[in-house]
Formats: sequence, structure tokens, C-alpha cells
Amino acid sequence: MDIDVPAARRYRGAMSEPLMRIRRWTRQEYGRLIDLGFFGEDRKDNKIELLEGRMIVAEPQNTPHATACDLAGEALRAAFGSGWRVRMGLPMAMDPDSEPEPDLAVLRGSPRDWLADHPATAALVVEIADTSLRFDRVVKGRVYAAAGIADYWIVNLRDRVVEVYREPIRGTRRAHYAATHVAPPGETLTPLAAPGARIAVDGLLP
Repeated sequence: MDIDVPAARRYRGAMSEPLMRIRRWTRQEYGRLIDLGFFGEDRKDNKIELLEGRMIVAEPQNTPHATACDLAGEALRAAFGSGWRVRMGLPMAMDPDSEPEPDLAVLRGSPRDWLADHPATAALVVEIADTSLRFDRVVKGRVYAAAGIADYWIVNLRDRVVEVYREPIRGTRRAHYAATHVAPPGETLTPLAAPGARIAVDGLLP
């Protein structure tokens, strides 16, 4: 039998390279794995998020990150007042393939409202960022913009500023925020959903 040598070489060359296929997961599949105890101790010891169909293990919180979470929680509760809940590190059902767990999310309702499923939106989402800064800007920003989160803040511990993202552009794979503002220490911020509130940037930074 004759062999097409060039074709054989092409075949061997193709086989020498790894064949990579990314398995993307839906929220439904991800929830089923959690219910089955698939993650075991990993989920207890590590923060796992489903983002754009991929399971991401987040960096453990260092002391400044944990302190900033506490500070932001106190500031947001005071700013929004009664009728609002500040959820910390809890899942949100953003879309069929994303279930992020933002450091803080402010929304109306009571805990039993989300017994059947996680909340799908929030008036304000806040992430505390140091080593995760680029990830929170790009990936998390895209996920939150696609979900229509109108007010997204990043407490940037590295540069000691608060980054404010607004005017989400949805409907494409390149969802993003059209308006960005970097607030330095000494400035105050007003959440879109609490126009009478004033939150000092200094109060959010440890």
C-alpha cells in the first residue's frame, strides 16, 4: 500500500501537539456537582466560583482583604439603611453559565426570598482586590456588565483607590462598562441606588 508521505508527516505533527478541549459548565450542572458533594473539602477550604462556564478557585483572603470586607460591609449598611441587605461572599445567579460570589452585594429582599435560587441582580456589587485586581477588572467586570449590574466598585488595595464602573453595555460577548471613575482617598462616593448617601473612600480602605 502506498503512503502519502507528506500527509503522514502532517498527521504525525498534528498528533504530537496536545489536543485541548475546554469543558464549559452551566449553573445547573455546577449546582448538581455541589449537591453531590463533588468538591468535598475543597469547597470548604477554598472559594470556588463559576465564571463564564469555568470553575475558578479564588485566592485566599489575606488580612487587608478581610479587613476591607468588614469596613465595606459596615459602610454599606449605614449608607443604604433599612430595607436593604448586604450579602458578603454569597453566590449570585448571574446567567446560565456564571455564579460569582462577590465580596459584597447590596440588594433588596429577605433571606427566604432566595431559598429556591440565588439572587440574579444587585443594586451594587463590590469586590476587594489586591492580587486579583486584573481579574476583577476584566473577567468579573465582564460578567457583572453582562448581567446588567449598574454599579460595580473595586476597592483597589494595591493603589489605595476605589474604582467605580457604571453604564453596563450588555448583549455581546464583550460586555463592559462605558463609564469608569477612580476615586482617591479624600473623595466620597454615592451609590446609584442610594442617592442621599455619602461613603468616604478612606472608610473603605484598611
